[in-house]
Amino acid sequence: MAATAPVRTRILDAAALLFYTEGIRAVSADRIIAAAETTKVTFYRYFRTKEELVVAYLQGQSERTREAAAALSPDPCTGLLELAEVMGAQACIPGFRGCPFINAAAEYPDPASPVRAVVLDHRQWLHAEVRSRVAQLGAADPDALADQLLMLRDGAMVHGYVADPAGVSAALLSGGRALLGSLVR
Repeated sequence: MAATAPVRTRILDAAALLFYTEGIRAVSADRIIAAAETTKVTFYRYFRTKEELVVAYLQGQSERTREAAAALSPDPCTGLLELAEVMGAQACIPGFRGCPFINAAAEYPDPASPVRAVVLDHRQWLHAEVRSRVAQLGAADPDALADQLLMLRDGAMVHGYVADPAGVSAALLSGGRALLGSLVR
């Protein structure tokens, strides 16, 4: 990690890598401090608690996802296919450890936690993004169909991590097409 990067960025980059590869609760603040090449005083100047750091990490993940979604085709069908292709391909890369939001929710079970609030915000945004596209395709119940597509996505993320990732992308696309059924001609 380049010691010339701004300190807050170094801390977040180190935390993102460690949280994703090893798990949030498994990584101590001391490990992040060492990886970011900073001091405890400086670390706590930017993040008063580890939970604040976890929130910032997830907000950064959400921001990147939203930026990627903004680049998807505005055509509802094409955009959904692009989203599924990206997610399926992501689940097949070396080092894939699942969805950072699902992982964080598993590590922070208290629904009142600020971490869970960020997870919920991201999930609501993702649901709205998918719901909007299936509504444009004429779904009779776009909320239910968006729920089903997101459950399929979540299953693909978990399967890509805990099982053989080969075929995840094709299975996600096939399952999505089956759910969309008559909407996609």
